[in-house]
Amino acid sequence: MKRLPAHMEMSIDHSRVVIPAFELISKHLDQVRELMSQQFTAPGSAEEVEQLLRHIDAKNGKMIRPALVLLSGACCGPITEQHITVAAVVEIIHTATLLHDDVIDQGQTRRGRPTVNSLWGNESAVLLGDFLLSRVFKMCAELPYEATREIGTAAVRVCEGELRQVAQKKNLKLSEPEYIDIIANKSASLFSSCCRIGAALTRTDQAQALSEFGLNTGIAFQITDDLLDVVGDENRTGKTLGSDISNSKLTLPLIHLLRTIEKDRKGEIEDMLMGGIESRRELGELLRRHGSLEYARNRSQEFIDKAISSLDNIDPSEARTSLEQIAQFAGDRAA
Repeated sequence: MKRLPAHMEMSIDHSRVVIPAFELISKHLDQVRELMSQQFTAPGSAEEVEQLLRHIDAKNGKMIRPALVLLSGACCGPITEQHITVAAVVEIIHTATLLHDDVIDQGQTRRGRPTVNSLWGNESAVLLGDFLLSRVFKMCAELPYEATREIGTAAVRVCEGELRQVAQKKNLKLSEPEYIDIIANKSASLFSSCCRIGAALTRTDQAQALSEFGLNTGIAFQITDDLLDVVGDENRTGKTLGSDISNSKLTLPLIHLLRTIEKDRKGEIEDMLMGGIESRRELGELLRRHGSLEYARNRSQEFIDKAISSLDNIDPSEARTSLEQIAQFAGDRAA
């Protein structure tokens, strides 16, 4: 598996991951963070809401989705104020989905801090996510119709993917193509839309290639996230792990294991999934022994290679190189 050069390795401080590929757009990302902070304010004197918003504003994530918007735009021309707005919109949508995810998965830690649901309860977390989405609606009113339509389509696909994954809980017959299709909607659709909009705001003829780059990068990113859920270190990821096991969600390593293990042992795997988080270490060891973790890593790399290949017809530039580095980062997180 290819690795980034040592000087491009990430440094981790719980929620804040510094990715050298972002250096080209660091000033623009600061503008995105500032615009997001403006949205993380409560109307009037609603101190209770303000407290919740301050909590999520205090820790930004890796900002990969905004970076994809900006770098895709930079591949095609100058970065504009519309790029900044779109970048902020997609990251706020992502933040809202994380608030809802933490309720579904009973997450206790996110970005190195206690989750909103663990501090203020599920009701507050769900409603705060809804509040952020309402802010997004207002921001989208200032964008071109095509960009707003693409954002809306991506949001629908994300929800569809999440619903399908929940519906497939405890389904030990879930196939790999079905899993890939689910995560293509759940996670990769937003990556794809980030790249498509970033390009289309400047140069529409490059939008499809960059959209394909985003889709394949997003699939690799989610496969790696699912790997980290089994073998990751919470001190490094800054979030609660083991939720897929505790919620009996099948991911690629588990699908591979069930495909390769002896039939008379499949009941043992089912017991581990029903056993919840306490089975994580035991299951992780079984996944290692049967090559399931390595299989998932290799599949992630295949999608990374497809993503990078989709940039072949994009003019060489620092922005394109940065996108290639982001794609490789997507898989290297669980190396």
